[in-house]
Amino acid sequence: MKPRVTVDRLQPGVFIALDEVRWLDHPFLLNRFRLSNEEQIRVLHGLGLESVEWDPERSTAEPLPEAQIVEAEVDFSASVIDSMLDIKRSRSERVRLQREGLARCERLFEQEATSVGEILRDLNSRPNDACGRAKSTVGRLVGGLLDAESVAVHLVNLKVREPGPAHHAMNVVVLSLLLGKAARLSEEEMRWLGLGAMFHDIGKQDVPARVLRNAQRPPAEEQFYQAHVGYGIKHAAAINDLPVAVKNIIACHHERWDGEGFPNRLAATKIPRLARIAAIANRYDNLCNPFDLKQAKTPAEAQAAMFKQESSRYDPELLALFIKAIGVYPPGSFVALSDGSIGLVVESNSADLLRPLIMLHDPGVPRNEALLLDLRDTDSTIEATLSPAKLPVEVVEYLAPRGRIDYYVDGAR
Repeated sequence: MKPRVTVDRLQPGVFIALDEVRWLDHPFLLNRFRLSNEEQIRVLHGLGLESVEWDPERSTAEPLPEAQIVEAEVDFSASVIDSMLDIKRSRSERVRLQREGLARCERLFEQEATSVGEILRDLNSRPNDACGRAKSTVGRLVGGLLDAESVAVHLVNLKVREPGPAHHAMNVVVLSLLLGKAARLSEEEMRWLGLGAMFHDIGKQDVPARVLRNAQRPPAEEQFYQAHVGYGIKHAAAINDLPVAVKNIIACHHERWDGEGFPNRLAATKIPRLARIAAIANRYDNLCNPFDLKQAKTPAEAQAAMFKQESSRYDPELLALFIKAIGVYPPGSFVALSDGSIGLVVESNSADLLRPLIMLHDPGVPRNEALLLDLRDTDSTIEATLSPAKLPVEVVEYLAPRGRIDYYVDGAR
């Protein structure tokens, strides 16, 4: 039980909770927040509240001591509060539409991932038919991104804990196309890129699962693992009229800018550009979604690892574009807000990367009704990214119960 404090002792910096007041009965966006100005305190007086809960740990200031209490000038008319409530209701409607948009993206991702799974399964028995369906899937995604003024990147909340290769392929397609758009590829190049990203790992079906899942492979197993590229080229040869650009992605997505990749140790611009793009997307998803989720990095950690520790592996121009395209605070990032709240980034928009859409942790609200805060609608800002390992377990399970990072993108025309 948190301590309570009378409203006349409040001052900016005190973190309060209004759990005893229905969300629609007060004009604030959140039930729990850190007071930032005197006007908010006058609103609390105007609501007729005598005391509120406060959280010493999340406060940056103490309540005023009894001796320093100054008689508050409470001249806050009901019409002012009603006006604030009207603004809140308008914002609430916008959030409702955003929630519906997120649900729509989850459905589309699952539909496309199911389709990709069927395509990958059919590549051996009906390669040309499967490739035709793959082209249609990529075409839909490319069509949604071309000519878009801004691109929204959505975090997808998967219903399954171990999705498998189709979801990895889908993620690499989505991330590759996002980077491809940022790199101003032509429509034809985007289609080749999407198809190559979908097929980049088709050779892994010839490698035993125990080898694929082993993060500490001995030399013999590592050689077997690396052979998946050659197997993939062999599978690609069975598909009629597959563009060379697509085959190059399958053949070169493990080559590295510094020449230390495989299978041919190509370096720099000797690596086809579309393969360089797919390599960045592939590595990012593998860092965020390894076989052992205990080893998973947060999006911010994956970005940092690629940019600071592994930058020699990637085309520097494309890596910089990727960091910009995925966002300063990529979806899936745990963040601390300036009002003291903790949340998870669930959507970023290329038009305003510093103010994404946040799902807020609030134990008083069921997770399926969790508050969404669009930072474009508030003065709150992101103060820092957080490591889930340093957060209470209940906060992590509330915000990201499955621990996976899966993305869907769409464009606003």
